[in-house]
Amino acid sequence: MKALHTIGSDGVWYLSMKILIQLGLLFGVCILGDLISAVLPFAFPGSVVSMLLMLMLLLSGLMKESAIEESANFFLKNMTFFFIPFGVGILRYAALIRSIWWQLLVVNLVSLLVCFAASSWTVVLVTRLQGVWRRRRNA
Repeated sequence: MKALHTIGSDGVWYLSMKILIQLGLLFGVCILGDLISAVLPFAFPGSVVSMLLMLMLLLSGLMKESAIEESANFFLKNMTFFFIPFGVGILRYAALIRSIWWQLLVVNLVSLLVCFAASSWTVVLVTRLQGVWRRRRNA
């Protein structure tokens, strides 16, 4: 086992501290979002507030992407692992799901079609707006 002062020479200690700091930033934004959500006069999920807060920090330049890059990439690469508890929780309600499976199927298919339609209309609208903006800029 290496002594603590020699671990830093091969970069392991530095990388470990960098990832811990990045995790601290991510969790700090999550906690701040939960606190903001708790004081709002209406119900609004803290996770959504946290995502909006992170978006504002990144767009404003107050937080650089490099400040959270390694930790964010880790979460993205291992995202399926975080859904395992939800899948196990669904299995607890297998009898209920068996009794209403066709209703769930209909709701999912309708939601899928609505999502496809909204996405395609959004692409069409954005494409038209970009054309208008290009014509105005070139005129």
